[in-house]
Amino acid sequence: MIEKISHIGIAVKNMQEALSVFEDGIGLEVTSTDEVKAQKVRVAFLPVGETRLELLEPTQDDSPIAKFLENRGEGIHHIALKVTNIEESLAKLKEKGVKLINEEPVAGAHGTRIAFLHPKGTKGVMLELVEEGEHE
Repeated sequence: MIEKISHIGIAVKNMQEALSVFEDGIGLEVTSTDEVKAQKVRVAFLPVGETRLELLEPTQDDSPIAKFLENRGEGIHHIALKVTNIEESLAKLKEKGVKLINEEPVAGAHGTRIAFLHPKGTKGVMLELVEEGEHE
């Protein structure tokens, strides 16, 4: 069901300031950006070996990332796990009693389909399932 870690999502207040840290300071390189209007977020992906860091900046005050930043501040938001068939994965998790935020996949960055598992059911860690899209 789970193939690998796709990316680690990091909530940031200001994308340009964050890119200054991750590109200029650490030496990583942004390979793609996107705005996911349905999630009210702007993202930038920075590869690190086989996985990526995903910087997440809210585009509206009522976005889930804006709420996360308000409650917890900047930092790790989620760990994304690559799956081949997201519907099948969600059905198996639901059958096993795993608490889901999304019972159906929603649109993610770069044509991916995503669904979040509730951190209350995963020991406080927000997990995201990702089915590949055009740039994965």
